Amino acid sequence: FFVSPAVATARAQVQQEPLAQTTEGRGITINCSHPNIQIGDWIMWYRQLPGRGPELFVSTPRGSKDLPDKAGQLWVPADRRWSALWLSGPRRGDAAVYYCALGD
Repeated sequence: FFVSPAVATARAQVQQEPLAQTTEGRGITINCSHPNIQIGDWIMWYRQLPGRGPELFVSTPRGSKDLPDKAGQLWVPADRRWSALWLSGPRRGDAAVYYCALGD
């Protein structure tokens, strides 16, 4: 249902679990590590629905963020070295590949 591939960038390494999946209605947390994050970097999560290109799902420069319209939360600790995307009750239409990335 959900897949989360490992991703690396040239400027700052970003690592995800090789695979995370769940069933409809069962919450899921997808973790991302970005230990070399820079001061100006934003933490961004993208979603790629089947047959479509990636689209920005949520982003933040710092701090956790509620996703009321998506029934979930993006967790980011004070040091910003990791983030976690939590989807509390995913539905079939949320089935996608989720990527984390850093950008400015």
